[in-house]
Amino acid sequence: MKKLSSTERQRPNLFATLVALAVIGSCGATTAWAQNYPVTPQQRATAQQTAQAGVPLSELAPTAPDEYTVKPGDTLWAISRLYLLRPWRWPELWGMNINEIANPHRIYPGQVLYLDKTGGRARLTTRRGVGGSDGGTIKLTPRTRFDSLAGMALPTLNPSLIEVFLTEPIVVDANTLDSAPRIVAGNDNRVLMSRGDRAYARGNADTPLLEAPGPVQRFRVFRNATPLKDPGTGEILGYEAQYLGKAQLQRGESTTIETVDNKDLITVVPASVDIVASREEIRAGDRMLPEPPRQLLSYVPRAPSTQVDGRIISVYGNAVQFAAQNQIVAINKGTRDGIDSGHVLAILKNGETILDRTGARKETIKLPNERIGLLMVFRTFEKVSYALVLEITDTPRAGDFLVNP
Repeated sequence: MKKLSSTERQRPNLFATLVALAVIGSCGATTAWAQNYPVTPQQRATAQQTAQAGVPLSELAPTAPDEYTVKPGDTLWAISRLYLLRPWRWPELWGMNINEIANPHRIYPGQVLYLDKTGGRARLTTRRGVGGSDGGTIKLTPRTRFDSLAGMALPTLNPSLIEVFLTEPIVVDANTLDSAPRIVAGNDNRVLMSRGDRAYARGNADTPLLEAPGPVQRFRVFRNATPLKDPGTGEILGYEAQYLGKAQLQRGESTTIETVDNKDLITVVPASVDIVASREEIRAGDRMLPEPPRQLLSYVPRAPSTQVDGRIISVYGNAVQFAAQNQIVAINKGTRDGIDSGHVLAILKNGETILDRTGARKETIKLPNERIGLLMVFRTFEKVSYALVLEITDTPRAGDFLVNP
């Protein structure tokens, strides 16, 4: 347990903070946009000045409270909606600068947020009276608060919506699964395997599946790498591998040599693996990829810094065509396009092309693209990303457009 004093909780660097957690699996280079889209000193200074200036009072939600105590179970998105008509402007309200967005500090349950509305601009702080008519005088009351170091930070989104998903599907290139170790058989001639079953696996000719020093090797099992195709250009952006479960290596591959009729007969003995978790039944031919270490990724809801013109590629799930609220979708933008975890995008329904029969002659017309909701990116790859549908007024589907909110 860590003991925090009142002074530590209220020191000025909290003035530019925000939280977000996300116990997220491997997700690629989330800061590639900074390398692909360099920010000039002038642009950076303008962004910092704008952020620290707060937001216009007209951007506040009508019921935005002057004081709010963060509660267990709160999420950053929920608090953003509590204060703002456009919750992706949270970094401006909170006074964060461009550097701290990528690596925010944390807000914990029990902290009190104060809304300052002086000068026609709104700002949110953890200190009462900052920038107010009292000249910024702060009165500190000695208090202590105990927080577990195990991770009590306020999450950006409800973890139950994305945490399990993040350990499952993976985007790979065309050759990754083909060269990965494969299940070759089940114990007792079992065709289908699930949790608790023993299976046998092999690597390829160049890299057999062998034991290695250190912790027991764990793998994720996949099948059927489905191509993710850009709805606009037709480009294959990657392959989404279907997650089946987890396996643990018990014994590596080996060979035996037996002399028969004065000839050495070499027999391959496959590796033994135990199925330790299964989402679907596993069978011969399924592939295994090393389980990556779990990573902590902090992000905040915000609009992208560059213009986005994207599309929804697919809705995650077998044979699912339409997306509901709190469902996962794949989009055709990734780190190469400047997309980062926490980016909020607006969903535009792709207007249908219909035949107008109401006039003097029949004409083909296209209905306008209508805004129907918001989504937030939480896992990025080079060319594609996964996002959570936050709110909708209609039903999104593959092919719908994505733009800056």
